[in-house]
Amino acid sequence: MSTNSKIGIQLECGKVKAISCHWDGQYKSVGKMLHENYQDKEKVEKLIALGSLSYLEKEVDIPEGITHNFNKPAEGITVAYHRDRGEKFHASHFISSEEFLGGLRYLFTKEGVWVIGTTFEGTQTLEDVLKLEGIIE
Repeated sequence: MSTNSKIGIQLECGKVKAISCHWDGQYKSVGKMLHENYQDKEKVEKLIALGSLSYLEKEVDIPEGITHNFNKPAEGITVAYHRDRGEKFHASHFISSEEFLGGLRYLFTKEGVWVIGTTFEGTQTLEDVLKLEGIIE
């Protein structure tokens, strides 16, 4: 059984562009992967540009000469439904950060910080939650 999550980026206007991630959205998996590997806004934008994901890995780009697809994924490369399986592209746009947050949702703010929470004012940083859960030091 999978734990779905949403991964979003807050745009300068305050709106959020988001994708779904099918496999293991828990803090110990997607949360830790985002914290450790997606701190650069350009890399987060590349991730969101892939559309919905089967699962998240350390890298977005496929190195030249490497075979990577849904049936034969390369180690350490994110698997996306559109790019790697040929499915229809899917991403969501939300009117506000508040509309986006809730459940297992990770938001890269326009200030460059990953947050999670049910309301924007009640968010916690992903780093704080990972520390609280004992996933990172």
